[in-house]
Amino acid sequence: QGVEIISSEKLAALCSVNPAQIRKDLAYFGEFGVRGVGYYVKDLLFEIRKILGLNKEWNLGIVGTGNLGTALIGHENFLKQGYRFVAAFDNDPTKFARALPNGLKVYDIKEVKRIKDEVGMEIGVITTPASRAQEVANRLVEAGIRGILNFAPVRIHVPANCEVEYVDFTIRLDSLTYRLSVED
Repeated sequence: QGVEIISSEKLAALCSVNPAQIRKDLAYFGEFGVRGVGYYVKDLLFEIRKILGLNKEWNLGIVGTGNLGTALIGHENFLKQGYRFVAAFDNDPTKFARALPNGLKVYDIKEVKRIKDEVGMEIGVITTPASRAQEVANRLVEAGIRGILNFAPVRIHVPANCEVEYVDFTIRLDSLTYRLSVED
């Protein structure tokens, strides 16, 4: 928005927290502001992106090329945020070698290790049915993947050196319907 310097008060108002919390949270990672002046927005954004690991492009591989998987691959915000799909996998032989809308070829999930190494895949995205998610997670972990974004509606078990984030649309809907019902 063209803002060069922002105060902790303004940041706090934008985030709906108090200014002391903003200063405390940012101080945890280093000294970014100038007392009495505020934060240089460009520098602060750079540092926050670095802290969050967003200062580089991340290579994703998706497992499950049905409706959800294909929709995610085509979602333009992934690339805008630095997430690039570099591989796609499925267990349906009729999908192998098929080109997806973004040009990716669909591989057999059994080839995940080889393809991961070829394309530098770092994060696995699971969009399979719940019944297949654990098997897929096992294959991803065996291939050396240390981060998984799981859209399957089931908890998966991975070793401690692998991070998992869950995306469950029903939880978001539950939150929404709760807020709507409280308003009544």
